[in-house]
Amino acid sequence: MMRIAITGGIGSGKTTATNHLQSLGFEVVDADEALTHVTCPGAPTLQAIVEAFGSGAVNDDGSYNRKFISDLAFGNPVALQRLNAITHGPIADWINQELTKATGKVVFVAIPLFREEHRGKFALDEAWAILAPSDVAIQRLISDRSMNENDARARLAVQMTNEERAQLCDITIENTGSIETLYARVEAVVRERLGDG
Repeated sequence: MMRIAITGGIGSGKTTATNHLQSLGFEVVDADEALTHVTCPGAPTLQAIVEAFGSGAVNDDGSYNRKFISDLAFGNPVALQRLNAITHGPIADWINQELTKATGKVVFVAIPLFREEHRGKFALDEAWAILAPSDVAIQRLISDRSMNENDARARLAVQMTNEERAQLCDITIENTGSIETLYARVEAVVRERLGDG
């Protein structure tokens, strides 16, 4: 079974691409879903986050307050490093557990913050990057996520550049136009790399 990472910065269209891959019948293991799982109410990871960052880390119903933690860690390297130290291990464990359950010839792993060490950690065969120019990503964040322009630019500024992503990955898929164009480009890469899948 091939294991292929899908990555991309905020506003790149990575989630749109992985949703389309699922619609084509491919299995996708998502790091965001892993975070949701390991921070469910009562989970040891969530308890560790509360101990590190205080009661604001959970909502009134006991669920993970992702916005609170995101706002806290964003632009604060110390807080981000502390958060990563708590979450990365459990997230990796969950992803590996899901990968062992996968069937079929190919499974995709959606990893927003892809790093070179993920290749070994998840026994990946390839990594594909969904890339969008910063001005396109900013407009998507403003229109799709209701961010203001300053917030959108600040979020992009702390992420790796498209050039850095391209160097880390085997395949790049430009996403500068319509959703239909992205679908077509994803399908073309699937045919090129996987045949009929």
